[in-house]
Amino acid sequence: MDLKQLEYFVRVAELGSFTRASLALDVAQPALSRQVRLLEVELRQNLLMRNGRGATPTEAGKLLLEHGRGILHQVERAREELGRVRGALAGRVAIGLPPTLARVMAVPLTRAFRQQLPEASLSITEGLSTTMQEWLHTGRLDIAVLYNATPAPDIELTPLTEEELLLVQPRPPGLAEDPPPSPIALGEVAALPLVIPSRPNALRMHVEAEMAAIGLRPNVALEIDGVAAILDLVADGAGAALLSRYAVASSTRPSAYRMRQVQPPLRTRVSLATSSQRPATLTQRTTLTLMTQVCKDLGL
Repeated sequence: MDLKQLEYFVRVAELGSFTRASLALDVAQPALSRQVRLLEVELRQNLLMRNGRGATPTEAGKLLLEHGRGILHQVERAREELGRVRGALAGRVAIGLPPTLARVMAVPLTRAFRQQLPEASLSITEGLSTTMQEWLHTGRLDIAVLYNATPAPDIELTPLTEEELLLVQPRPPGLAEDPPPSPIALGEVAALPLVIPSRPNALRMHVEAEMAAIGLRPNVALEIDGVAAILDLVADGAGAALLSRYAVASSTRPSAYRMRQVQPPLRTRVSLATSSQRPATLTQRTTLTLMTQVCKDLGL
């Protein structure tokens, strides 16, 4: 059995599409289809049901997918062990970060990764927590940082930190510095026009749940995905936002905003997530430890 054919099949089965798999693998779709078909011919079984919506594993395909993940994982571990013989960890690690933390973590994490794992490669992707959880399941990501993640059988969660959401408003003209404003009640926040991400953003869902607990709902002035765009709109007077202190501090003009604590506090759980279907390699486990240390060094 050709390992490359097996890898191609696993990726198509996980992503449910030859098109998406060809993009993820950087392989032309005709070549990808041909290699998967050669694997089916060798095994004398159809492994995928092809239709207009994509490709789904047959019963034989589901069985091979389960074995294939294990085989490819063992191959990766063997490569790592051989790397250790020559004194280095190797392999590729794909990490997913939410946009608010990506602006804070990406540079120090990349710097630390290159220093400690010079023979390994790192890929960082930004995404919503719900999307990144799906990418963990399909194998597009090895590690993800998730907000308020819900425990699931196929996901292993490790608590990382907590973030407090603050009310972010434009700083009044002429006030370069002013004393810290007093906290604002959550009920008062609900009456303010908010610039907020669209569902199913984890922070949006958290804000809605906390307001619903006191019988209220947010007054959504604008829905927009992207921290930089939200802050630009707040500075322009379109409304207020609920963001972490790190999101504001890493913006291009942090002095343009005032931040107020919300009472009761809006705290979100931040967790490191990995797939329980694919045990972490040594390089990935080292990266997990590295990410925890980077967060501590940043004071997160």
